[in-house]
Amino acid sequence: MKKILLMAGAMVIAVAWFSFAHQVSAKSDDEAEIKALEEQFAAAANAKDLDKMMAVYVADDSLFVFDVIPPRQYVGAKAYRDDWKSFLDGFKGPIKFDINDVSVIARGNLAFGHNIQHVSGTGKDGKPVDMTVRVTDGYRKIKGKWLIVLEHVSVPVDIATGKADLSSKP
Repeated sequence: MKKILLMAGAMVIAVAWFSFAHQVSAKSDDEAEIKALEEQFAAAANAKDLDKMMAVYVADDSLFVFDVIPPRQYVGAKAYRDDWKSFLDGFKGPIKFDINDVSVIARGNLAFGHNIQHVSGTGKDGKPVDMTVRVTDGYRKIKGKWLIVLEHVSVPVDIATGKADLSSKP
């Protein structure tokens, strides 16, 4: 009887360990997929490919975004697409878009992440553009694919002057 109990206990521990290992692996896979999604976005932005940029977002009216430029919020993929189009149209020639310090936590079909995004190039007016923003994203896995469903873009503000710090450093 003692031998049977020991074997049963060992089996329970083995099942629990394999279950935990699978959950950790799934979590790591999800986080890697989301980081790849962010890399896909950066590549699309560098190519100024609006369709590929928007492919990382949920494509319906459930998308909600706080951006650094007015209006206060964008509701729906079409509204945010128009915002990105206007942004890209503000550049003359190529842009350099980098995403750094990407951090992601995934649980089930929901995830959250934050990163630092830097863009530089030449504006339509011929003046250099160089800005850094903070981005927090909410992701949802829909039909096996991670998509951004919530985005909050921000910059630090100098309280004394009321001016945005577009080149913030940690």
